[in-house]
Amino acid sequence: MNKSKKNNYSYGSSGVDVELGRKFVEMIKPLAQRTKTAANTPELGGFGAVFDIGSCGFKDPLLIAATDGVGTKLLLAEEASAHKAVGIDLVAMCVNDLVAQGATPLFFLDYIAAGNLDISVGTQIIEGIAQGCKEAGCALIGGETAEMPGMYAPEHYDLAGFAVGAVERAAIIDGKKIEAGDQLIGLASTGFHANGFSLIRKILTSEGIDLCDTSSFSPGQAIGDALLKPTRIYTESILRALAKVENGIKGLAHITGGGFYENIPRTLPKQTTAIIDASSWSPPPLFKWLQRAGNLGWQEMFNTFNCGIGMVVVVEPTQMEAITATLEENGETVSHIGEIQKSSKINQQIIIQNFETQWD
Repeated sequence: MNKSKKNNYSYGSSGVDVELGRKFVEMIKPLAQRTKTAANTPELGGFGAVFDIGSCGFKDPLLIAATDGVGTKLLLAEEASAHKAVGIDLVAMCVNDLVAQGATPLFFLDYIAAGNLDISVGTQIIEGIAQGCKEAGCALIGGETAEMPGMYAPEHYDLAGFAVGAVERAAIIDGKKIEAGDQLIGLASTGFHANGFSLIRKILTSEGIDLCDTSSFSPGQAIGDALLKPTRIYTESILRALAKVENGIKGLAHITGGGFYENIPRTLPKQTTAIIDASSWSPPPLFKWLQRAGNLGWQEMFNTFNCGIGMVVVVEPTQMEAITATLEENGETVSHIGEIQKSSKINQQIIIQNFETQWD
């Protein structure tokens, strides 16, 4: 009776390179060290990361946590080899959610999953994450890299980010104090940020537009470069405005997936409506280009994209000038985009007016 020869299996034969994973961790340790704060020692590789919140100076803190990803923008980043950019995006999407509640970002963790680990690509991603953490003032204290052959195509990867911040209990921004008469100011975005890219990719494919094509809206700039510009991080400017103008900011809305219609109501109390004047800021040429390329109506634009406004700030009317000045001093482009009115219509918490002058 013949016995069939048995194969010799190993983890490596399944497509997982454990040694490469160890090498990757060693390569990115210096990047994490750049984000070190007084409250942590980013020694990657342990079972858990340690953070000393007691050293941060809070008296009665609440912890705020946020998690997010970059969505299908990753597919364009893979095509254009813009891996560092999406690392910045990953941090921005999380920390902007924290500061929308008045929280100071403390630390960040990342998750990278790939069909096959490419050390060069992975290092570029972590470079972007470290840069984003530095901009946000938080520490990269840990993460996970998973090589998952069969789950992802060899050249594809996915990202997830996790951020934790803190705010004094008495200073949390929860929108409860918002009332009729409060004013709305918008902080300019850097582009599409990290939302709406499934629609963007659909338009690019259907209309035969290549990332390398020179844009008609910015001479000399490739379309891919414009689309892949990283998400703006608003933490420093907003935290400085909160510190300088006490009780001036009543609410903050990070304009992400769902655009104006989904995100602004998240910060509003019942019986209030945000009245947005769409003529109060100039649409960035990138957005108008996409609107024409995809034949998109203005409602689709405002329901999907940030339309040039990445953060909406609800302010006390008497403090609007001081808050605007502080934000502009810290690098923000600010527009007065509307106001809060009283409303009895529970399901209508945002009305966009004058859209025809800019978006029709």
